[in-house]
Amino acid sequence: MSEPDSQSQEQLTVVLPDGSELEVDADATVEDCAYEIGPGLGSDTVAGKLDGELVAKEEPVYDGAELEIVTDQSEEYLDVMRHSAAHCLAQAVERHYDDVDLAIGPPTDEGFYYDFDNLEIDEEDLAELEDEIEEIIAEDYEIEREDVSIEAARERLADEPYKLELLEEFADENDTVSFYTQGEWEDLCAGPHVDSTGEIGVVELLEIAGAYWRGDEDNTMQTRIYGTAFEDEGDLEDFLERKQEAKKRDHRRIGNEMDLFSIQDVTGPGLPLYHPAGKTVLKELEDFVENLNTDAGYDYVETPHVFKTDLWHRSGHYENYQDDMFIFDVGDDEFGLKPMNCPGHAAIFQDQSWSYRDLPIRYAENGKVYRKEQRGELSGLSRVWAFTIDDGHLFVRPEQIKSEVEQIMDMITEVLDTFDLEYEMALATRPEKSVGSDEIWERAEEQLESVLDSHGHEYEIEEGDGAFYGPKIDFAFEDAIGRSWDGPTVQLDFNMPDRFDLNYVGEDNEEHQPVMIHRALYGSYERFFMMLIEHYEGRFPLWLAPEQVRVLPISDDNLGYAHRVANEFDDFRVEVDGRDSTLERKIRAAHDDRVPYQIIVGDNEEEDGNISVRDRFEDQEYDVEIEAFRAHLEDEIEDQRTEPDFLQ
Repeated sequence: MSEPDSQSQEQLTVVLPDGSELEVDADATVEDCAYEIGPGLGSDTVAGKLDGELVAKEEPVYDGAELEIVTDQSEEYLDVMRHSAAHCLAQAVERHYDDVDLAIGPPTDEGFYYDFDNLEIDEEDLAELEDEIEEIIAEDYEIEREDVSIEAARERLADEPYKLELLEEFADENDTVSFYTQGEWEDLCAGPHVDSTGEIGVVELLEIAGAYWRGDEDNTMQTRIYGTAFEDEGDLEDFLERKQEAKKRDHRRIGNEMDLFSIQDVTGPGLPLYHPAGKTVLKELEDFVENLNTDAGYDYVETPHVFKTDLWHRSGHYENYQDDMFIFDVGDDEFGLKPMNCPGHAAIFQDQSWSYRDLPIRYAENGKVYRKEQRGELSGLSRVWAFTIDDGHLFVRPEQIKSEVEQIMDMITEVLDTFDLEYEMALATRPEKSVGSDEIWERAEEQLESVLDSHGHEYEIEEGDGAFYGPKIDFAFEDAIGRSWDGPTVQLDFNMPDRFDLNYVGEDNEEHQPVMIHRALYGSYERFFMMLIEHYEGRFPLWLAPEQVRVLPISDDNLGYAHRVANEFDDFRVEVDGRDSTLERKIRAAHDDRVPYQIIVGDNEEEDGNISVRDRFEDQEYDVEIEAFRAHLEDEIEDQRTEPDFLQ
């Protein structure tokens, strides 16, 4: 990190988390500042955060920096310890394998990984590496930092091609780089790390995967070893249980079992094909949002999948998204598959004249978009090339922002409450690089904050995390096993109206620029669908279930009655299992297919003109009147309850 001219001053000032200021010597480090605050804090310092960036405790501070001290009681401590665990993994690998080239080894949300080239290793070899890591931890090597010149670093890394490539990038902005040493092993690294390997708790290696160097599929495919680390065995066991539960809920496995979707080599990576069952769920999700949009006064529009890139130059997206776009030439013109829908909606608004009386204008579109993610990052429905956004764009007068955002917030909370999802909100404010006047930003942020306050929700302020075109409210929700997902968003935009020269005639007969509001109630259908599959483990609520009821005749003699019963439920998604099989196998098949309700009919039911009902929790009720069960299904679907409750 380069340092400002304040280094030449005798003193500089840093800002502490409580807003107070601390004056320190111009050459002070994070650790020096901690000792200035108090000797106890100084001795406990593991790392620091400068303007939100996690750095080593040896990192020099700079004038005006916002400083936070990281100790073993901080949330960030786990990241520091995991980074050190990644170094232990690399040290263990080099002890057991010759001629391995080191790449990178950062911490992650769930643990850490390290990438290697020229490494031949199988899953069964991980246990031996774990044993070696335990030895390294037991040796309690001091982890020492050394700052060296770029030239000296080149000499030390002469046999490490990937480290040399990283070094040359550092050399453009730095005179020195740092190495960390533990025992006989060292690595080029900015840190931070714990003080010794003995401070690392428990480590478990998880899996081996392939990864392209720098995430670029044109580069070498390397071997990536994933691991995790925790301070104690209990936390590790909890993590492994959650990971096993996540594996059981994996949407790719369930999607295959329920025949919901497929992604095939012959059709291309990241391009999901929705089978009838999967499209049924998507259609229900679409209808749900369409009803909300219609009630809220949105007009549906449709834009093509491809535009001339002139549109993206005008919107400003080309310069930011060019590398992520599918671009091709047709004659003398350049075209691109659309990475987002908003410029098309701005073009529609621009196509006619508007009065202040016409606003707000609300457009909605389930718009398919395309983004060229790296192939190595594609994963089921969570990361794809083609996905659909339940997009909404509004063009409003500045004084309408509050009321329109309130309506959007009501729509979003209705969506999340319908799926019984716990969620958190954050208000992201003006970033350093932004467009629009101070006055309109201040007013917009106040209006968003007012909406959040009026809803009575707790929320965090994320200073400087707004989009360059306006502030936003972001929602994050938790699934059934506590994982957090980014979801709905409301964003104000002062940039697009300016770039497209959008205007309306005000009450003063002068032209005024509207504010554009971007909003999505799900985010993308693909990611939300993926989350729902895993959240419900494929056991969708009745209104979403691809097959809602299955009729099971006890024998072939009851097949005719089974079809007559099914006809009584033709308003629902109902199937008859007419296979020549035992009732027990039919029940098991319906259970495995995650069908919410089974209707069982035999001689007794046929004689009495009623049915037996069994739910997917394996509870059963006999002598049920057909009309009573129909009424229950109608009520359950109308209420959109998250679980069948006929027998509860």
